Amino acid sequence: MKRHHLLTQPVIPFVHTARSGELLVVTIDHPPVNALSEEVRRGLMAAMDQAEADSNVKGVLLLGAGRAFIAGADIREFGRPPMQPILPVVCNRIEACRKPVIAAIHGPALGGGLEVALAAHYRLAMPGAKLGLPEVQLGLLPGSGGTQRAPRVMGVEAAVNLMLSGRHMTAQEALTSQLVDRLGEGTDVLQAGLSYARELLANGAPVRRTRDLAAFKADHAHQMDVLEKIQKDVEKKSRALFSPLKVIEAVRAGLEMSFDEALANERTLFLQCIDSPQRAGLIHAFFAEREVLKVPEVKNVAPRPLASVGVVGGGTMGAGIAVSVLDAGLPVTMIERDDEALAKGRFNVEKVYNGLMAKGRMTAHAKAQLMARFSTSTHYDALAHADLVIEAVFEEMSVKKAVFAELDRVCKPNAVLATNTSYLDIHEIAASIARPQDVIGLHFFSPANIMKLLEIVVPEKASADVVATAFSLATQLKKMPVRAGVCDGFIGNRILAVYRAAADHMMEDGCSPYEIDAAMRDFGYPMGPFQVSDLAGGDIGWATRKRRASTRAPNARYVQIADRICERGWFGQKSGRGYYLYPDGARTGVPDPEVLQIIDTERIRANIKPSALPAEHIVRKYMAAMINEGANVVHQGIALRPLDVDVTFVHGYGFPRYRGGPMKYADMYGLERVLGDIQEFAKQDPLFWQPSPLLVKLVEDGKDFASLN
Repeated sequence: MKRHHLLTQPVIPFVHTARSGELLVVTIDHPPVNALSEEVRRGLMAAMDQAEADSNVKGVLLLGAGRAFIAGADIREFGRPPMQPILPVVCNRIEACRKPVIAAIHGPALGGGLEVALAAHYRLAMPGAKLGLPEVQLGLLPGSGGTQRAPRVMGVEAAVNLMLSGRHMTAQEALTSQLVDRLGEGTDVLQAGLSYARELLANGAPVRRTRDLAAFKADHAHQMDVLEKIQKDVEKKSRALFSPLKVIEAVRAGLEMSFDEALANERTLFLQCIDSPQRAGLIHAFFAEREVLKVPEVKNVAPRPLASVGVVGGGTMGAGIAVSVLDAGLPVTMIERDDEALAKGRFNVEKVYNGLMAKGRMTAHAKAQLMARFSTSTHYDALAHADLVIEAVFEEMSVKKAVFAELDRVCKPNAVLATNTSYLDIHEIAASIARPQDVIGLHFFSPANIMKLLEIVVPEKASADVVATAFSLATQLKKMPVRAGVCDGFIGNRILAVYRAAADHMMEDGCSPYEIDAAMRDFGYPMGPFQVSDLAGGDIGWATRKRRASTRAPNARYVQIADRICERGWFGQKSGRGYYLYPDGARTGVPDPEVLQIIDTERIRANIKPSALPAEHIVRKYMAAMINEGANVVHQGIALRPLDVDVTFVHGYGFPRYRGGPMKYADMYGLERVLGDIQEFAKQDPLFWQPSPLLVKLVEDGKDFASLN
């Protein structure tokens, strides 16, 4: 927004008022996003008083300076006792103004920002505006009248869906749904707002309080049925989530009570959400996602220029990476060993875009524009001008080294050379070429064009600007980057190997894979570990186990059930059966009696007398293994902080976001209890259950993982 040149008078810091004819223009100017701090709230109250006290003012125009209307609450106030005036009071004051209040929205109007706009009497949105009530993503509900005012202007179903999805609406969608009354023209929100406000005054537009719009209560029985249907869907899809059901409860109360009673009820439900453990987990995830970007190498270091990217390998992973980079607006050159492999690589890239076209989410023209930036070659020389090259070939050291020898030969000085390895030693890859300072790990997760996590694996000789370039690329690709040190499996896969082993032990000891999967789904995972194995392909883990066989401790417990399943060629979904059966190409598996027979046979071979475990015990073992290895990863400096482990698992491994991540979950569960569980399990298997030195030290010192963040 352009700064306007009206003679302004600051009411309070961050809120300014200025007269424009009969209008009082109230501008929120609290960079960077006009968050609703205590000062902003006080300023809005004072501005309403000023408007009412001046008989020459006939209406109020409310807008934001800079790049936002109001992007929501001030996150610096999270966790503190609320300061007066609280936002519900501010919204009620705006709505109670005896002169028309017009909100002119540009950029984000989110959460409390949209609630302020809903309290105004009329709303205009500029073409680039984004409107939403995303509080559920923080374990909350709109607590300043949003659950009552949004249904009054949009209708019950549209409002509830907006709140439950947490998504951002475009200005055009907001107009269609009657969330706003007018679309502004041009780019100057002040001029568009003044024009609309003057038109309203000229037409004698009355004060139109949202609280008085009662049409949404018409056909009461139908509205209650709509809410009932949405609630059943939420109960099925958002198992154990607290705030979505409270949103529905608040809207339902609005259909039954007076506006003021419903507002008081909304406040009660909001405070219940504040006190829920889910809110603590979600707030932790929110802040961890910001902190994870702060790594020592990128402080005061500029990234290298990044104008073109090479990808070596056109399989599922290579194609996914290429799509990710193309979507970010960069040109991509793909290298494959021969024309046949190259044709497959191109097919894999196009398949993603053809799928989007089939769903109506991409036009042929948009696809053509993207593919115009995609070139292929069987010659490494085509990468001579690439600023960054990502290798995504077969997971074998000799193959990776051969690729890097070619990259060392053809790539220009200062090109960043990245490997997408999941497990291999990047120090060894870097040492095999003449420029180890240019080598970094970029561990994408499959499908690479969809999964948000990107582990940035930093070998000891990597230069700081290479790390900065990797983080810059992650931002361009809209990925969630986590810095990791070099070890077998880095952060995520290293911890996965341990808790997956714990799951295998439980399976051999008497639990079926289906019971373990069900327990972890009830904990909040979208899928259990054996479902994940079937989805990823059992052959992947089998190859890793065979590679590691020579280094496995001879006295360590090794469960062979997965090997027996893979020996039959049952690799999961892609082969039609794994731990589960997938009849007729089904995506959801059904239990397989033959797998249970294999497990029984293996128990006899291992001389194990099976005994089942309750779901709660399954979760305790699974989580203790994950937390203990997470502590080791932090202790050894593979992860910078516990929060890096949390972000890795929330974004790459399906860990329930509302639990914050495994290390946050451990803090909420209690580190003494975690250590007690490990010591209990160690009675049966002291080699596997060795408490992490970091966990022991934190318990001794009476500290938690959060103290290391």
